[in-house]
Amino acid sequence: MTIYLDVVLIENLCMNYIILFATGYILKIKLNHIRLILSALLGGIYSIIAYMQILPIYSNTIMKIILSIVMVYIAYNPKNVKLLTKQIVIFYLISFVFGGCSIALLYFVKPQEILIKDGVFIGTYPLKIALLGGIVGFTITVIAFKTVKYRINKNALFCEIEIFFGEKSARAKALIDTGNMLKDPITRMPVIVVEKDILYQIIPYKILDNLEKIIGGDTKSEIYEETNVEYISKFRVIPFTSLGKQNGLLLGFKASKVITYIDANEEELKNVIIGIYDKKLSKKDKYNALLGLEILEGSKENEFITSTSKQC
Repeated sequence: MTIYLDVVLIENLCMNYIILFATGYILKIKLNHIRLILSALLGGIYSIIAYMQILPIYSNTIMKIILSIVMVYIAYNPKNVKLLTKQIVIFYLISFVFGGCSIALLYFVKPQEILIKDGVFIGTYPLKIALLGGIVGFTITVIAFKTVKYRINKNALFCEIEIFFGEKSARAKALIDTGNMLKDPITRMPVIVVEKDILYQIIPYKILDNLEKIIGGDTKSEIYEETNVEYISKFRVIPFTSLGKQNGLLLGFKASKVITYIDANEEELKNVIIGIYDKKLSKKDKYNALLGLEILEGSKENEFITSTSKQC
């Protein structure tokens, strides 16, 4: 079999460029095509050196890892080690996908003329097959990443919660809100904001229908019936700031406990305040509570999560 080094170089240059382009595209990196070409060229030159065994050291695993790091650094110029590591992981993942697609196409065309030497694919297969493998791999990778990302984001946004107040409970669908860092100013307990309509199951309607009067300090209303005093004594006023409302007030109470249901896991939260919101949180009723991400992650200082996850 006659092998042309210029063909090997061009094939590897094209494939490396496609892989680097796909990596940058998926990671949403602003691409510099000159840097991509230089990085791809380095990979192509390495393939020739490894094939011809000019320097045996270039064929070992450590050298291949170093080459990958250098190629990624040249292509994207990452600002820190963490970003570099992320780019290398995606680079390898896409390389495996592209390699699998190219090998599959090559075996369909002329498997008898395929040869691997020192980890370098060589043969008389046409360049267009290698490029076609790269394009197919790119398409599959992009679709797969978008599908997985969509599913993860969609599932990670919401969770079911059950609020216990005394012996009563109410369930709500909560949006996991990274911007919700609301806390009770006195106890520093985190606050879960819940629409009042959900809480009619656990709190008397006369209280929920007169939130503004209670916050305003009205003590002469029928709100303060004997049956309601027990509830009102457990309430507290929580100041908050939101877009369009700089000095707002919520009426809140400490829940006996709150259980979150995420996938097949449930966690019991203690020391959590429920803030009662008298309007709609979502226009299309996609959710009726706001749950801060900090509460789910727990806090070393307050230990909001008091029981470990368990399978339902």
